[in-house]
Amino acid sequence: MHAVELITEGLRNRGHEVLSFVENNHGEQAGHKATEDGKPMAFDEWCASERGRKSFDYDVRGATTSDLVIYVGPSGCDAWAECGAAWASQVPIIGLISKGEQVGLMRRMASWVNNVAELWERVEAFSPCPIQPT
Repeated sequence: MHAVELITEGLRNRGHEVLSFVENNHGEQAGHKATEDGKPMAFDEWCASERGRKSFDYDVRGATTSDLVIYVGPSGCDAWAECGAAWASQVPIIGLISKGEQVGLMRRMASWVNNVAELWERVEAFSPCPIQPT
């Protein structure tokens, strides 16, 4: 998650509009209030809640309508589902690979870079906005 925050900041500093799942999690992550009274909520309960629905809608809309999606590895099943939605919507995907990345055949959905310097080069060569790191 820290890598997503750093990449988000770097993109914004370069003038891009960024849709970040980290900033829009509606109580999923530690340190965020899951309920109005600030009490924690079990993950399954959160997924079924209105806040979970808002996060789902935001993530799917971002993945399917952005000009570019950036996959930051390693990530989980939700990030790969978003990549699949982006790919099916013909949204280009740049993937920042990491050591131990568990990517199978679906790696073909993304154009891969090995480090952040390559990511910035690829983003600047692409350049439309908004961009959503997943």
